Amino acid sequence: MRFSKARCEYLKNSMNVQRQPDSYGRSANPNYHGQRSQAPRKSIKQVIIKVMAYILLGAIGLGSGVFVYILNLSDEFKYVYTPFIDNGDYEPIDIGSYDNYDMNGDTASSWQDGGHTSVYVDPEHPIKKVKQKDRDVENILVFGVDARGSSDVKCRADAIMIVSIDKKTDTIKLISLMRDTGVTIEGRSKIDKLNHSYMYGGVGLLINTINDNFGFDIQRFVMLDFNSSTKVIDAVGGIELEITAGEAKYANMSIEEQNQLMNKNVPYLSHGGYQTLNGVQAVAWSRIRKLDSDYVRSSRQRTLAFALMTKISSYSKLQQMTLVEDMAGMFETNMTSVDLIRVGSSVLEILNNRTEYRVPADGMFTVQQNPWMMIVDWNKQIPELHQFIWGESK
Repeated sequence: MRFSKARCEYLKNSMNVQRQPDSYGRSANPNYHGQRSQAPRKSIKQVIIKVMAYILLGAIGLGSGVFVYILNLSDEFKYVYTPFIDNGDYEPIDIGSYDNYDMNGDTASSWQDGGHTSVYVDPEHPIKKVKQKDRDVENILVFGVDARGSSDVKCRADAIMIVSIDKKTDTIKLISLMRDTGVTIEGRSKIDKLNHSYMYGGVGLLINTINDNFGFDIQRFVMLDFNSSTKVIDAVGGIELEITAGEAKYANMSIEEQNQLMNKNVPYLSHGGYQTLNGVQAVAWSRIRKLDSDYVRSSRQRTLAFALMTKISSYSKLQQMTLVEDMAGMFETNMTSVDLIRVGSSVLEILNNRTEYRVPADGMFTVQQNPWMMIVDWNKQIPELHQFIWGESK
């Protein structure tokens, strides 16, 4: 085995909740012999305290019920086991191992029951453990894949975003990582595109590549394929977006492709302007590349994400909980039930306070024509990126 020294951390699929002793039960009195004691009459103050205690216990019980409901609901999400490894036990990939990699992919395995593309996990590429740089800032990878069918598992990553939850400023920060960014990937002797790392070694190599090149501390991810993305948007009744006539033309090309792949009959966009787009239409709009550039494309993806967050933030807590229930099973993640509850509650509280960033930023890269890649000026980019995320260099 290549990782003979590896000590992988196995994440649990479910959490066993230990029942606490009955709060209302009274412990036995070892000195009790059946005789009734002559206890003094309780004062009004004691009665009030007792009533307040019962009310408090009732509130705790209600809270526990909500917790158990969310816990049971979170088990419906597609949990993905991903191996982790300590840096000291990690054996680097030999340089040049992926120089002759077959980019056609392997379509041998997939979900058989939902028409989704399963996340690609390569056991030979565990996620390297990275310490969280700031306990008040959590960074989670959210990405899509460019699969054209549910069996297309080994494919390129697409729409790569980092969702940064900053509890210090109560802000959600969206950072787009351009898929054509030139990065160092283990196993490659030359700089290669960021999105290729997913095909080479699955989500483990993708996360390691992001952490190694950009200085992130990512350990958790959420993966959506195009089919899943459209269902999430449809679950909220569509998204209101302003599009141009030119964008409508190119979006229709993608709509046609999705209609063929998913055997649907989604209507084409007939005009530009402010309008409500359904799932297929909105994802098609966000994926436009030929009209302008990949920079604008990533901006559309962030706009779509912000529009989705804005709509969800306008819902009541009950509506949000119902929506979460409807979305169960639409994505895959390595977050446990406890993670989902913690992250979900944090995000819902600060949905209205959002900001965005793109990597590489303007003025911090040059373009290599053949093959086309964005060559980053790391000395400029990393300090500004870290300032945006943590408020200081990390």
